[in-house]
Amino acid sequence: MNESEAFRGGIRRAVVAGGSGAVGQMFTALLARSGVAVCVVDPSPPASTPPGVRWIGGDVRAPGEAVSAEVSGADLLLLAVPEPVAVAAVPVLARLLPGRALLADTLSVKERMANAVRDFPDRQAVSLNPMFAPALGMRGRPVVSVVFRDGPLVDDLLALVGASGGRVVRMDAARHDRLAATSQALTHATVLAFGHALRTLDADVEELVAVAPPPHATLLALLARIASGEPEVYWDVQSGNPLAPDARDALARGVEHVRDVVENGDGADFERLLRDAAEVLGDRLQYWQGMCARLFTSTALVASEEKV
Repeated sequence: MNESEAFRGGIRRAVVAGGSGAVGQMFTALLARSGVAVCVVDPSPPASTPPGVRWIGGDVRAPGEAVSAEVSGADLLLLAVPEPVAVAAVPVLARLLPGRALLADTLSVKERMANAVRDFPDRQAVSLNPMFAPALGMRGRPVVSVVFRDGPLVDDLLALVGASGGRVVRMDAARHDRLAATSQALTHATVLAFGHALRTLDADVEELVAVAPPPHATLLALLARIASGEPEVYWDVQSGNPLAPDARDALARGVEHVRDVVENGDGADFERLLRDAAEVLGDRLQYWQGMCARLFTSTALVASEEKV
């Protein structure tokens, strides 16, 4: 099934609030390719838009006449905006949106949005979280779906994500926020702490690159990607998820545990440390060993090309 076949009715007109951002642009393009008439609502115009996509300047928390008219005629309202904006806008926009329409968002934290939509019990509502940078493309990548209230338009939107190559992963809001704290907040904090340590050690990156073993080269690549990314995205991951502090605390305790084993333990204690870490991967251990070998091969090729 291709994108244009994902809709057999239902979603014909969509409003994408925050459509000038990277996630908003990704969903705007996806909807437009499927034949949906899309209107982007954003204070700033998009850098570019697919043919037929319109833009209206405005703040969805206080919609003017033009924005209100678009929302009142939409089958889908997609909020690709920061969480405080989305939560504040829901009470206003949900009263404008037709009763048959779908309310969707792309927030990285779900529990507060779940609370916001409870005041509209008859509204179809779904919360999506693409677990990747939009520039990487959707094909083969996970898009978490938290269905607040199911319905045919929810099925339509998720079918479109699937037809575009996205891998829809369904879960509830609490589980999403717990997993996001571990898979995103913990990961980003680990890489940023690594970068901070390099700065503290006054490391010379040219010297490091010349001798970097594959794990270190991989961490340098991750640091480069995160440090050059959009600050508000990573700030939202760290500050917006109420479970992120637990993830950072666990990271700090992990570093302390390694230090304690090395400074106060012996070889047997260190072997136990590695064994405990391996057990986290369970039956996936060999799979991730193979994945790491492939990553390291790519890292070596890139390093070789850089020298040339």
